[in-house]
Amino acid sequence: MTLADLFRRTFTERRGEVGLEWQGSSLTFGEIDERANRVAGELTARGLRPGDRLAVQLPNGPELIDLFLACARTGIIFVPVNLLYRSREIDHILRDSTPAALVARGQVETTAPVEVWNVADLIAAGARRPSEPPRPTPVADDPEQVVTIVYTSGTTGPSKGAMLTQRSLVANARALLEAWRIRSDDRLLLPLPLFHVHGLGNGLHCWLGAGCRLRLLERFDRVAIEHELLDFAPTVFFGVPTMYVRLLEIAPDAARRIGAMARLFVSGSAPLDPATFAAFLERFGHAILERYGMTEALMITSNPYDGPRLPGTVGLPLPGVHVRLVDDEGHDVGPDTDGEVLVKSRALFAGYWRQPDATRAAFDGSFFRTGDLARRSATGHYALCGRKSDLIISGGFNIYPREIEEVLREHPGVADVAVAGAADPVRGEMPVAYVVPAGADPACDATALEAFCQARLASFKVPRAFIPVTELPRNALGKVEKHRLPRAVRSGPAR
Repeated sequence: MTLADLFRRTFTERRGEVGLEWQGSSLTFGEIDERANRVAGELTARGLRPGDRLAVQLPNGPELIDLFLACARTGIIFVPVNLLYRSREIDHILRDSTPAALVARGQVETTAPVEVWNVADLIAAGARRPSEPPRPTPVADDPEQVVTIVYTSGTTGPSKGAMLTQRSLVANARALLEAWRIRSDDRLLLPLPLFHVHGLGNGLHCWLGAGCRLRLLERFDRVAIEHELLDFAPTVFFGVPTMYVRLLEIAPDAARRIGAMARLFVSGSAPLDPATFAAFLERFGHAILERYGMTEALMITSNPYDGPRLPGTVGLPLPGVHVRLVDDEGHDVGPDTDGEVLVKSRALFAGYWRQPDATRAAFDGSFFRTGDLARRSATGHYALCGRKSDLIISGGFNIYPREIEEVLREHPGVADVAVAGAADPVRGEMPVAYVVPAGADPACDATALEAFCQARLASFKVPRAFIPVTELPRNALGKVEKHRLPRAVRSGPAR
């Protein structure tokens, strides 16, 4: 099955129904279908052929959807570029993927030798073309055809282009449609960026696969979000943890009204604080459904639609997904033991673009090495413990930053925190905490935080330093980019 097969029922049986709401206007599914066909014709007229790459750096909007669908229908490979990226990051993607062009709204900060096409001009030119389905090609109808190259966030090194195929995207969408029971009568409010797999692979594909009504937001606006929720009355909301923290600012009466209209709130892309889970349940009356996935594997596990959603866990493997937890020697570990997550499913990516060595290193047989550490309970529920690459080895002891971060978040003077390893001449590494203070709390100083940790952690886990920062560097989906933390502490005496 291809994306065209998955979306066919929506575009044939629901053509006259409103499918997309966008900034006060709307499009029917038939209009969305025709726009995509016209853009596909324009891309072909400009010389793009199956297998060519087209880079796109755009905010959320109908134009981005037009371009994605047009590429998927013609075999052109869609390369989304994070809207927050600057010259160095954009250059890397463009030089690595070598696209035929980059589509953007205006000037782009890049020195790469790539032609830039203005999106307004491209869409206008497409609108003058007849709405004819693109001529069928074997490539576009091949389930193993690469649809999109999505570059990893680069939280542990240079970003690599993950090749996602028709097969992988369809398998992911079908699993989510079943697991989360998304149907044509749902109303999906989506504030997630479509240049990321969370918004693209989950939001866009579940919307078109189910044929439900979508209100797409250009971005999450903490001031406007209450109005959007009350006005649109979504039954389903996809978000990230930072969004749910902001939703807790909504007044209790409005929160209850929003909760009464909705049936499902999903969170992913970063760990959800159990305290946020509990506060949201109390205020909105909904247990947030937390799930776990990544660019290369799409969705891996999900808390159940029916049954308990356990805070601090990411649930059970989705249908068709096989998960193993292994130790450093590659041996499977038992319940309540930390291990690296290995995953096998039809949703797995086809490898890293032009990096065969990195692709081989990422697999253990047919299982993909996620680099994430997790623990499985006796009931089969998974809880993430951090990244394997985040592991701090201090004097022979393994330290997982997430454990320290969770302790520090319990301190009333800590608004946010990230823990990373710093070089130590005696112990090899020592943990360092980068702390965003909660206001001007006098208790949030290094001495107080050290005492707080010493009372709750083994001595070797207590951070050597507590560095105040105004904010933590995060990517567009709220994930902390630890490689961008200020390395103010390089060495020093061991404890």
